[in-house]
Amino acid sequence: MRKTIIAGNWKMNKNPIEAVEFVESIKNQIDTDRYDVVLCVPAINLIPVLDCVKNTNIKIGAQNVFFEDEGAYTGEISAKMLKESGVEYVIIGHSERRQLFCETDDMVNKKVIKAIEYGITPIICVGESLQQRENNVTIEFIRMQIKNALANVNENDTSKIVIAYEPIWAIGTGKTATTNQAQEVCHEIRNVLAQIYNQNIADNIQIQYGGSVNSKNASELFNMPDINGGLVGGASLKNDFVSIVNYK
Repeated sequence: MRKTIIAGNWKMNKNPIEAVEFVESIKNQIDTDRYDVVLCVPAINLIPVLDCVKNTNIKIGAQNVFFEDEGAYTGEISAKMLKESGVEYVIIGHSERRQLFCETDDMVNKKVIKAIEYGITPIICVGESLQQRENNVTIEFIRMQIKNALANVNENDTSKIVIAYEPIWAIGTGKTATTNQAQEVCHEIRNVLAQIYNQNIADNIQIQYGGSVNSKNASELFNMPDINGGLVGGASLKNDFVSIVNYK
C-alpha cells in the first residue's frame, strides 16, 4: 500500500540559524510513524538541518542537483555530494527551475537518472500553466512531462521515485486546484505510469499534490484515491506545517 509522503519545499528562505531553530521547534510535534516526512531546504542549510533531525524519522531533501559527478560546474551540487552528506530526497524539475533557470525536459531526465544512481529519491515535479489549462491541454502536457522525465528509467528503479503534480497557476498564488481537479490529473499520471511500465508499478508510486497546500485543505486533498500527500511551499515555513503533516 502506498504511504503518504509530505514534503516541505522551503525554496530560498531561512538562514542556517533560522532553519535549525524552526526544525527544533517542530520536530517533536510531527507524526513520522504514519507518513514519510521530508524537509527540502536551501543548500546552505542541508548540513545543520541534517544534524538537527538525527534520531528522528524526518528526512532531508535538496532543492536541486546537477547531472555530473564533479567538474567545472560553478555553483552546482552533485548527487554524490548530497548522498555523502546524508540527503535522501531531491526536488527535480520544479516549475520555478524550468521557468527561471531554463531547465529542459532533457536536463530533468538526466538529473532523475543521476539521483537514482546514487540512491536519492527524486521528487519529479510536473504541472501546467493557466493558459494550458484554459486551452484544455493539461493532460496531454503532463503526460509528455512524465514520459520525458522517466526516459531510460527502468522498472526496477520506479520504487525510488515520487511524482509531484503542481499546477503552475496554483503555486504561491493562494489558488488551489479543487480536489476533483487534482485527483483527475493525479489519476491520469497513474494511467501514464501504467502505460510506461505496468499497473502494479503505477499503483505503488507515490504521487503528491502541490500548490498552495495548507492545514485547511490538506485532509481533503490527501484523502483522494490517487493523491498520496503533498509538496508544501509557503506553509512549510511555519507551524502550519505541523497541522498539515498531522492531518486526519
